[in-house]
Amino acid sequence: MMRSETYSMADLSTFALVAHHKGFRQAARASGQSASTLSEAVRRLENHLGIRLLLRTTRSVTPTEAGTLLLRHLTPALNNVHSALDVLNDLRDSPRGTLRLNVPVIAARFFLLPVLNAFMALYPDITLDVVVDNNFVDVIASGCDAGIRYGERLEQDMIAVPIGPRTQRFAVAAAPTYLARRGMPAHPRDLLEHACLRGRFLSGAMHPWEFERDGQKLCVEPTGPLIITPTVADIAVSAAVAGHGIIYLFEEWLAPYFASGELVPVLEEWWQTFPGPYLYFSGRRHLPAPLRVFVDFIQASV
Repeated sequence: MMRSETYSMADLSTFALVAHHKGFRQAARASGQSASTLSEAVRRLENHLGIRLLLRTTRSVTPTEAGTLLLRHLTPALNNVHSALDVLNDLRDSPRGTLRLNVPVIAARFFLLPVLNAFMALYPDITLDVVVDNNFVDVIASGCDAGIRYGERLEQDMIAVPIGPRTQRFAVAAAPTYLARRGMPAHPRDLLEHACLRGRFLSGAMHPWEFERDGQKLCVEPTGPLIITPTVADIAVSAAVAGHGIIYLFEEWLAPYFASGELVPVLEEWWQTFPGPYLYFSGRRHLPAPLRVFVDFIQASV
């Protein structure tokens, strides 16, 4: 006769969380628990099952074959449990719970704050958990409900809702002292002869410098004395103001420096215009109540 087993839902959820985040520290940051608590929960589950679920090294945590198999069947089940509990939100006067958003720096800095302030005033029982990250992420695997990114980085199976400015531009700028010393570029190709302050994503990919004029598009790969992740672009802006090179960044970021005269527009006729960002989320049938009302709020605000 087969023995009936009862497993802790909390331990199963912890295993899924750690596996999705590929590490105990990352999962701890996402959940607000300690890494040691999560590690003990996974160890308890493994002991109960009598099989190793995660391979742990000093640098990474990856599911074993058994862990991968369990995760494949466990993830839809956990989603169904969360959806079933969330149905109770429909019986309340005001939805409650946590809304986890993954957003890029440009959104957090220049247009998201008034949106979130207005939303929090309408829904005081919803906790906003905002992760600022310029890398495109799988919102489900990251434990987030939705993210904000630009159209070319959205996967086709995601639902996208416009949010924020509908058109934006990348601007190019340099300090008057730099231009006096090195001269004003007349064409994007001239940037190859200049000192440029570049951005690099956490993935290691360099941020492209793209230009467009009269239907002609081109991309240049300049060199220069500074490479920095876009999450700390203020360092690159400071270097540009100090005269160390030419910077390529969102126009909104550089506008105050144009107004003050600390930076001068460069190649403005080549600045590329592109569509604004989108709120993206999975197209599963039942959205968590906090996400559902946030989507409705954003659509009503457009």
